[in-house]
Amino acid sequence: MDPVLRLLIIIVQSYLIGSIPTALIVSKRFYGIDLRKFGSGNLGSTNVFRVLGWKWGTVVQAADIAKGLIAVWLVAYFFDTSMPFNNRTPFEDATVVQLIAGLSAVVGHIFSVFAGFKGGKGINTSLGMLLAIAPIEVAVAFGVFLLLVFASGYVSLGSILAAISVPSTMAIRHNFFGIDIEGYQIVVHTCLFLAVLIIWAHRKNIYRLWHGTENRFQGLQIFRRRA
Repeated sequence: MDPVLRLLIIIVQSYLIGSIPTALIVSKRFYGIDLRKFGSGNLGSTNVFRVLGWKWGTVVQAADIAKGLIAVWLVAYFFDTSMPFNNRTPFEDATVVQLIAGLSAVVGHIFSVFAGFKGGKGINTSLGMLLAIAPIEVAVAFGVFLLLVFASGYVSLGSILAAISVPSTMAIRHNFFGIDIEGYQIVVHTCLFLAVLIIWAHRKNIYRLWHGTENRFQGLQIFRRRA
């Protein structure tokens, strides 16, 4: 198969995997409602937690993480990943194509073709993609997320700062601690792109945070309760 066509198939395939509207499927199949008309109207796990409860929120969150993982794994197991352009990175061709596949899945999650190009905010699918690529940075981001959510009750704030922490942690480890990260330039720029995309997807949340009208999960604000 022509390498250009092969890469296009991988991009489209990954986008379609990311586009599977897990939250919408659950809300319609088990509750007979369109989640886009309830809560924040977002098709991410946070809105599922808010509207349908923690059990289905956990299911949707796991499924959305799996979309990022599956998009990357399918490239490794089922495709010849020779590239149609000169690979100037230190990564093998397969790894570069996996990055492309992961990004495509995140875009699909945010702009789902199956849900009128509406979806989630991209956090969980990005997590699934990065687990196999930058596990240390993901661990730090998860810690940042929990700290912010437990302190403020704002899941959106935790998600935004967690996204920012991934490229920031990578840059600190590489530039200040001298840790050799293979393919640092391409990975850090990929993570920066993901962070910008996630911040853009949270633009309405940022507006509400700024004006003090953002929804807060007070039950998660455990630091304040203890104080």
